[in-house]
Amino acid sequence: MVSQSSSVGYTIMGKTADLTVVQKTTIDTLHKEGKTQKVIAEEAGCSQSSVSKHINREAKGRKRCGRKKCTSKRDNRTLERIVKQNRFKNVGEIHKEWTAAGVSASRSTTHRLMKDMGFSCRIPCVKPLLNNRQRQKRLTWAKDKKDWTAAEWSKVMFSDESKFCITFGNQGPRVWRKRGEAQNPRCLRSSVKFPQSVMVWGAMSSAGVGPLCFLRSKVNAAVYQEVLEHFMLPAADQLYGDADFIFQQDLAPAHSAKPTSTWFKDHGIPVLKWPANSPDLNPIENLWGIVKRKMRYARPNNAEELKATIRATWALVTPEQCHRLIDSMPRRIAAVIQAKGAPTKY
Repeated sequence: MVSQSSSVGYTIMGKTADLTVVQKTTIDTLHKEGKTQKVIAEEAGCSQSSVSKHINREAKGRKRCGRKKCTSKRDNRTLERIVKQNRFKNVGEIHKEWTAAGVSASRSTTHRLMKDMGFSCRIPCVKPLLNNRQRQKRLTWAKDKKDWTAAEWSKVMFSDESKFCITFGNQGPRVWRKRGEAQNPRCLRSSVKFPQSVMVWGAMSSAGVGPLCFLRSKVNAAVYQEVLEHFMLPAADQLYGDADFIFQQDLAPAHSAKPTSTWFKDHGIPVLKWPANSPDLNPIENLWGIVKRKMRYARPNNAEELKATIRATWALVTPEQCHRLIDSMPRRIAAVIQAKGAPTKY
């Protein structure tokens, strides 16, 4: 049921919509003239309860409703300072330190005020530890490459190793189940003490990805040179053909060994100088993350099934995905400069 009075306002099923400025002005004027609330409601085109609430709300000398706050602004500033001093403390420890400063408040009040300040308890992002020297080298490197365009970065072949496990940690998929199905085998996620894993080497450019290499042993200089000979060179032919390219690798011992450097010189392949502990600058790290997220719902039973799943998922990577990741390099460089060499969101 909808009743309407002129164009001032309307009432819906006995409950009024928010009063307009015109309605509020009409109510205030008629109330000053001594009109009854029933007459005011008819003139303003709203319910009588809305008129009553508006008049009471505008009444002079009305005190603020609700319980008086038990903490002052100064107490709240103290709480915020305590939280910022050590962001890894739990609510109990923060509350104990806050009350020790002379504040009388409950633990729930402490938690509520922290939320009101914008603090939320989250799993921290994991980043490599960087000392001052490494930060400075990252900053210098970024400033040196800040004028490189996306077209120049497309000439770089990025490479890296990554470890894949049969189980992908505790942050795996959730399961849909009914009451009483907690022990249903189809609702269980298997875990073992020492899960099988494989180490994989891969390479990418803006044109796509190269063939994967599954590493069977610890990677030393000799093993790494075999990977370069049998997998990196074919990947270069596949992605670049006869065009020139620059090879990127991190500073792992096998990569920076003298025999490896000699191998690159003998083959006439330029290697991009790279700062230490800088996975956020390598777009293939993001590609490994994409592949692992796609594999989250796979349930391989052994290492061979795991390898087959990795191969199948790697084959689904499109050149468009690689191109977007390579295009992010100028933004990554800018982020490192802005962070003065510290880790970035990438």
